[in-house]
Amino acid sequence: MAHHKDQLISQQYEGYPYPARNPADEKKRLIEGSPSDLAEIKHYLFSGGLPDTNGEPFRALIAGGGTGDAAIMIAQQCASAGLNAEITYLDLSTASRNITEKRAAVRGLTNLHFVTGSLLDAPVLTPGPFDYIDCCGVLHHLENPEEGLKQLVSVLKPSGGMGLMVYGEYGRRGVYEIQEALRAFAPATLPDAERIARTKRLLGRLPKTNWLRRNPFVQDHQTGGDAGIYDLLLHARDRAYRVAEFAAMVEGAGLEITRFITPAAYEPATYLNDPLLLNQTNSLPLTERAAVAEALAGNLRKHVVYAAPLARAQDAVAQPENLDLIPKLHRQQPKPLSEALRKGRLQVNMDGLDATFPAPPRAAAVTARFDGHRTLNEIMIEMMKSDPSLNQSNAEIMVKDVFYFLENLNLALLSTER
Repeated sequence: MAHHKDQLISQQYEGYPYPARNPADEKKRLIEGSPSDLAEIKHYLFSGGLPDTNGEPFRALIAGGGTGDAAIMIAQQCASAGLNAEITYLDLSTASRNITEKRAAVRGLTNLHFVTGSLLDAPVLTPGPFDYIDCCGVLHHLENPEEGLKQLVSVLKPSGGMGLMVYGEYGRRGVYEIQEALRAFAPATLPDAERIARTKRLLGRLPKTNWLRRNPFVQDHQTGGDAGIYDLLLHARDRAYRVAEFAAMVEGAGLEITRFITPAAYEPATYLNDPLLLNQTNSLPLTERAAVAEALAGNLRKHVVYAAPLARAQDAVAQPENLDLIPKLHRQQPKPLSEALRKGRLQVNMDGLDATFPAPPRAAAVTARFDGHRTLNEIMIEMMKSDPSLNQSNAEIMVKDVFYFLENLNLALLSTER
């Protein structure tokens, strides 16, 4: 049965590469996201820089690269930064690989090379060691996800790190009920086109009480075309994880989660404003707080994490205690973000949840100086010059508080480079 499902999965991605991508669009924009954004890799895995490669290229493996979003993003970011890098794309689907190769060609990327095969064979097909490995949206389609992750860890450097994504259980409410129904209405014995047609027919007739119809957080079947419908509702093997289950799998592979993305989405304080209740969770470890937040939120349809080998995980994330680091806004510009913070708060939409976060004192003035060139120490000095009432101690606390506030929303990261 497992072999039959593997065949169905292979056929699916040959016929319906997912997500659908047009290589010509590379002339218009670079698709960015998490994991595998170079700035995030530096901040969440390598204390703000990149590991010392002893003159060798920075090596990254994109395991299960699909139609290429992660591979193209990191390859382009490395090329734009002038970084000596070698990015390896690995995927079972030749159709997906062809799309990714065309996207790379449009951009003229030469730091990306391609391998066709299963990530389960990574030690043979893509021998390491790698400084960084991306595995996004793949483990939950394997017969044995734990074994798949362990195979990837076997080609990871002890000094390296990983970016992972799996489906979240609570936010996909309704998906698995419809998958079950479709096994009766649109069995795998039918041609794919007929299965998709029947799926559309069913989706147009769901009762208003159906959980998928009531779930606004899953939109693949509405926005992803036929490939999105197939991937969401007709996939031959698909499971979702609660935070505790995912963390256990990561730990079982000899890794530790350094951060969930977006961090605030995995903090109970984002969903509650009750000191009595929050006092019960404030001292919990990261993954236990994240599990509580997941249960409160209800909309986390996927879990994105950065993870490092256990021996170095505690020191992986860049910390503002190092005042020589440079705070950089992440996918934001200083002026508009600073203007937004003048209201004393920041409103953020987190996958359908409109959340308001009270800003620390003088957040607008500090954020305006997060220009990617000034160090934390230089920003502190400027703040003290602009306000004689500030001394070094309270200026340091103020700047750190603003950074932590923005980092929690994945809006600011630290770097060793100006």
